Amino acid sequence: MNFNQLMLRNLKKNIKNYYLYVFALVFSIALYFAFVTLQYDPALDQTKNGIKGAASIKAASVLLVAIVSIFLMYANNIFIKRRSKEIGLFQLVGMTKNKIFRILSAENFILYYSSLILGVFLGFSASKLMIMILFKITQVDGIATLHFSGTAFVQTLIVFSVIYVIIMLVNYFFIKRQSILSLFRVISSAEGKIKKVSVWEILIGILGVALICSGYYVSSLLFEGDFTTMNELFLAMVFILASVIIGTYLLYKGSVSFIANLIRKKKNGYLNINEVLSLSSIMFRMKSNAVLLTVITTVSALAIGLLSLSYISYYSAEKMAINNVPANFAFTNTKSAEDFKAVLVLDDIAFSENRIEVIQALMNAEEIIGLKMEDYTQDPESMSVSVISEKSVNYDVAKDEAYLTGYSDIMMKFISMKDSGPIEIKGKKTVIPLNYIGMKKEYPVSRYFGSSPVAVVHQKVFNTLKEDFNPSIQYESSIYIGIDIKDEKNLEKANGLFNDLKLGEVDGNESRLDLTNQQKSQMGLIMFIVGFLGLTFLVTSGCILYFKQMDQSEDEKPNYTILRKLGFTKGDLLKGIQAKQTFNFGIPLVIGLMHSYFAVKSGWFFFGTELWWPMLIVMVLYTALYSIFGVLSVIYSKKVINDSL
Repeated sequence: MNFNQLMLRNLKKNIKNYYLYVFALVFSIALYFAFVTLQYDPALDQTKNGIKGAASIKAASVLLVAIVSIFLMYANNIFIKRRSKEIGLFQLVGMTKNKIFRILSAENFILYYSSLILGVFLGFSASKLMIMILFKITQVDGIATLHFSGTAFVQTLIVFSVIYVIIMLVNYFFIKRQSILSLFRVISSAEGKIKKVSVWEILIGILGVALICSGYYVSSLLFEGDFTTMNELFLAMVFILASVIIGTYLLYKGSVSFIANLIRKKKNGYLNINEVLSLSSIMFRMKSNAVLLTVITTVSALAIGLLSLSYISYYSAEKMAINNVPANFAFTNTKSAEDFKAVLVLDDIAFSENRIEVIQALMNAEEIIGLKMEDYTQDPESMSVSVISEKSVNYDVAKDEAYLTGYSDIMMKFISMKDSGPIEIKGKKTVIPLNYIGMKKEYPVSRYFGSSPVAVVHQKVFNTLKEDFNPSIQYESSIYIGIDIKDEKNLEKANGLFNDLKLGEVDGNESRLDLTNQQKSQMGLIMFIVGFLGLTFLVTSGCILYFKQMDQSEDEKPNYTILRKLGFTKGDLLKGIQAKQTFNFGIPLVIGLMHSYFAVKSGWFFFGTELWWPMLIVMVLYTALYSIFGVLSVIYSKKVINDSL
């Protein structure tokens, strides 16, 4: 048998073990090539507000290469160890290590570059779809065209060729370093198999759970006022990060084995076949994979958390725009408003108008406010506040009463406010004592008049403050004009007229639609990049876990043979395998989801107005895609069970 025949027969024999590896490789190359193609696509510069799409895509492509490189190195390490006996047999029949390396290199070359060509083709086909998705979520009106970028192809070829060379070097040193005897022992020594749980392991497990719980507890206090300076806040964040990551590692190192051992002891050793196949794997395998599982869990939590936060911002864009611009169009310049109304009348666009007079005053809210962040809030005895009349909002207020409106989650995280109490509103000379009667969510005026809540007072109180206003704290304009388009179908047309007149260039004039699109453009690009990077990590980490389970199934094949000879059916064994894979894939997933939940919950209010729906949508999608690899692992184990007898 000559070299080529031997190489082709080996490739054919091992191809069944490589199919998911090939899929992940093709997927990664396709995504990278599509990203690089987008990087050189001038259409990306159509994104609004000066966002350079190409620069963002370039940064993402670097991270993508890092993820793919780690995956390929790890997958290659698994496969080279799986073939250690084969390499040892080649040496026994007289082959030199150099010739064995040549056979493996030729096999990898065919597999790798076939995947590269297929990946480039798929990436080229998907590049138009990707830019269409990007245009859609960033609210860009652009034409997506399908074109092949030679520069992107060369860059992809160079990057993945460098990765291939590194993989071959690793294989070369592995073959050179191993003796024939050690090659036959690689698999058996690859993972530690512990026969009992030690006291030290129990202590490690308890410590791991305690560290994770303490990290969760501190994260729940992060913005509740327990940390009053930026240094304290920074140290708290470092503690959360360290305790959760270290706790996760210790959890895999000891806690899982300890809990599984408790279950086994509780049953006094009388385990059914499902428990034998699942508990033994958890107790004796998970500890040796502690570092790998910690990395997968941590990066999964990071991917879910970042995608949740970016989607929260994207999802909340319209609500945040309404809070900042209560009407479809907001004006603080009377001439601009009159010009805009004139063109609306000419184009026969029906509208409604709301005018609110706004004055600035100082408010003593010491009796109703509890400060939480010393470096963030104003002096409670002289807070700057916008004041409007009750007539502007059609809500009756007594002469001695006032309420605040313009509630925000982020403000309430830093300021605790009572439901009622005495306040004072100060003009230049006048000090008016009032009874505070609560906070409302509505935003009656635009963000031009500041981010603090607006005080609503009786008309007579407003008139008094107007006559005694302090000129040093007033804004240039004291009038808010809100214009709403009655028919939603005409909003796009009206927005076009607003921009044609360049009214947005005047300070205080804003379009809610433009503000919404701007927010979606900014966060849409981030969500697009984080989403695809998260998907790449999900596929690669899922494949790694699949390869590990494939290894374990092959190792446990003799056990399946014995169990089937004892009379257990394929169905009995399959139920145990399903339980085992539920634990092996489910534990990292559940812990990753918990990490991301506490991370997102601690600071989501910085990113938007809605927490649950965006976060749940991201988590459900991630769980569904991740579960596919668990199902594939069960299918492979079923095949091994069928072949065991």
